[in-house]
Order: sequence, then structure tokens, then C-alpha cells
Amino acid sequence: MDAPTRGSYARRMELELRHLRTVCAIAESGSLTKAAAVLRMSQPALSARLKRLEEEIGAPLFARLPQGMAPTLVGDFVLLRARAILHGVAELRRDAARLTERATTVVALGGVVGSVSIGLAERLGEHLPDHEVRLTMDYSPALLWDLVAAGRLDVATTVDYPGYELHSTAAMACEPIAREPVFVAVAAGDPLARRAEVPLGELADRVWVMTPSDGAGWPDCFHAVCEQRGFRPRVRYSISSSDSIRALVAAGRAVAPCQPVYPSDDEVVVRPIAGSPVWMRHVVVCRRDGVLAARLTVIADLAREAYWAHVRDRTAHFDLLRSGQTG
Repeated sequence: MDAPTRGSYARRMELELRHLRTVCAIAESGSLTKAAAVLRMSQPALSARLKRLEEEIGAPLFARLPQGMAPTLVGDFVLLRARAILHGVAELRRDAARLTERATTVVALGGVVGSVSIGLAERLGEHLPDHEVRLTMDYSPALLWDLVAAGRLDVATTVDYPGYELHSTAAMACEPIAREPVFVAVAAGDPLARRAEVPLGELADRVWVMTPSDGAGWPDCFHAVCEQRGFRPRVRYSISSSDSIRALVAAGRAVAPCQPVYPSDDEVVVRPIAGSPVWMRHVVVCRRDGVLAARLTVIADLAREAYWAHVRDRTAHFDLLRSGQTG
């Protein structure tokens, strides 16, 4: 019997969890080399696995850029569902473990940015000493909303943007935490680094590096504001890896929108955009019939405390951010 051809193998390949983890690892690291290290396999083996997976899907999942790997439109589609499936498997294992051990009640907390969710996890554990708080971080606000709506997370801290605001529904309750302006990161040697704030119009001719779409309004809201100011940002790099973004900015090859808490150092400087034309809002969400619904106001207060403690420790712009709150 003849050996199967490479093409016939690809058609018969069944998707497994390791394939989904491969997609997530590449997207999160932005690099085949880094993803291979995370997955504890050689880069050639990872490249071969990705190629077989792309053949099975029928389309490229990543664009191979000089600065790293960026998900394609199909890649974003697969990535969102891969994260949901992996989260579901982890949840299955946790729930199965509860049947065989005498554990305290578990609170499943989701988070999209560490500036809120990590501190909230600690504070929520202190507020609920008889509960074990387990935090799941994800890049996609849309996925976190869906996981809360499905009852797979008890509560989540997520974000929204101008024109894409989240609202309470008959099934879901939202509580705002803080409104945070988007800043810009530039190379320390850039003339703009000497400015106290940077007018958005002065960035019209710059090359940008941005994180990929999060499915909830970013970077669409940023593009919309720039177009209102009469220009379309030249986004040459779309990269999820924070290390790759920082390297491009430090080298003066691009500027990047960022959170105010993005680290400044001898290579990269973070500055406010004049007038704060672009912002994101931190929000806590839960189901109205969920186990934590009655505690949502308290949880929101704990989340605000966590956020402002994080801001105070990590940026010199604390007073500026405080004064810009609109409630």
C-alpha cells in the first residue's frame, strides 16, 4: 500500500488541543522562536505543525512579518475560538476536580488587563476569605463578556471604547471602574519625548505599531478619531508581542498607542495625547442572576482601588488621570 501523500495527511488531520495551544502561543508571543520555547519544541517542528494546521484550515493563520507573526483575519477567527475551547477544557478539569476534593467555593474571575484584574483578584480573595479566587486573563473583551454571559466566569473586568460602549442588559450588569486616556509611546530620543503632551495631529506622518483587533472596538476607535482629525494613521506593524512593540518604538521605527502605565525608561517615553481624544473605559461585568450579582457594587469598588493603586505605583501621571475622571 502506498504511503499517504503530505496533502492527504493534512486532509485527514484531526484538530487537537495541542494545535489550539500552538495558535495561542504564536499569537501571544508574536514569534515562532518564542512560541517554540513556550511549547518546548524545536522551531522547525513548530513551523511544520503550523503549516499542517494551516493546510487543514485551508488558509494562512499568520502573516509572516519581519518583526514577527501577526494573525490574519482567519487567524483572529480561529484564535478567538481556540481560546474559548481551551478555557472550556480548563473549566472542565477544575469542575471535575471539585468532585474529588473538599475545596472551598471557587470564584471564577476574568480579566483583560492586569492593571485592574490582578489587584482585584487579591482584594476579592481578602473580601471573600472562604472562597478561592481564580483569575483567567484574555486579550479579547468580547470573549470575556461571552464567558460571563454563559456562566463560565462569575465576574470579569473588561474594557470598552468610545462608540463601542458596553451597557447593562436584562441578563448582564455593568459597572464602570475608570476612564483611561490612551497615551503614546515614543523613542526617548524623539523630539516629541521632550513635550509634556503630544497633539494627535503631530503624529499624522508617523509610522505606527499597534496591537491587533480585540473584537471590541480596538483599534477601530483609534482610527476613527484620527480620521476626524484629518488623517489616517500609517500602521505598518500589527503585533501582539509587547516585547516586539517596545523594540520598534525604542529603535525609533514606530510610535505606539499605549496605557499610561506603560513603562518609561531610558529608551521609551510615554506621553499624554493632548485633549485625551482616545480613551478606554475599565468595566466590571457579571450576570444579574449570578452568584456575585448582589456584590457587584462592592466588587467595582475593589476594582477601582486596585486600578488606582496600580496607577499610583507605575506612572507619574496619577494626578492627571485622577483629574480626568468623569465618573
